[in-house]
Amino acid sequence: MTTQQLTNQILKKKSFLCIGLDVDINKIPQHLLKEKDPIFAFNKAVIDATHHLCVAYKPNTAFYEAYGLKGWKSLEKTINYLKKNYPEIFTIADAKRGDIGNTSKMYAKAFLEDLNFDSITVAPYMGKDSVEPFLTFEGKHTILLALTSNPGAFDFQTKKEGNQELYKQVLEISKTWANSHNLMYVVGATKAEYFQEIRQIIPDSFLLVPGVGAQGGSLQDVCKFGMNSNVGLLINSSRSIIYASSNGDFAQAAMLKARELQHQMEEILKSN
Repeated sequence: MTTQQLTNQILKKKSFLCIGLDVDINKIPQHLLKEKDPIFAFNKAVIDATHHLCVAYKPNTAFYEAYGLKGWKSLEKTINYLKKNYPEIFTIADAKRGDIGNTSKMYAKAFLEDLNFDSITVAPYMGKDSVEPFLTFEGKHTILLALTSNPGAFDFQTKKEGNQELYKQVLEISKTWANSHNLMYVVGATKAEYFQEIRQIIPDSFLLVPGVGAQGGSLQDVCKFGMNSNVGLLINSSRSIIYASSNGDFAQAAMLKARELQHQMEEILKSN
């Protein structure tokens, strides 16, 4: 999927919502445990109820890998269901991979070719040769961790080397890598005050923004400082949507919560 196709979906749906499918089997409604594949049954219900309100889904792969082969099968079934029924949806493998070049090549093949995700999150700590293998896949996107939403982000990401913070160096240097036009970046909503300076470095890139909702990030602040002429934002919300209810009405509750965010986004788009 191209960034222009993604932008077209944003404008068509009046939404730049990404829903995180971080499925903890201990939190899903108990009646689903009777299903042959409870995780996929949960995902399918949430997707069918919310697909018209969002432009992306982001399974965090740890929530699937934790259940071994069964979890991996649930992930595979989820992505196949999306590709077959809602091919306009942008898919993100939140895998946070990053290793030496030949290993990164295999990670990229697993998620971007075999599972056919549109994108994957990647850690930049090992540098150019650990990221470029992901960037070679045409029509696929690598979402680089830049400034994350967790408290520990301040341990390294905002530390200065010379006169520039580490996360800014990541942004600057990554632009020089081969096929850097396939890069997107993770910037946490809890760091909204940083968006203005980030946009000075990467004015045109899409930003995946976690932290709105359960982590307390402000949608309005993120949009004020982070939105560009092509919108350029994917606002992720996970727990506050998919666990809006633990009862039989969980899919309906997820839809209502997603619609609430979509309505806010529609108003923001109108005003911009």
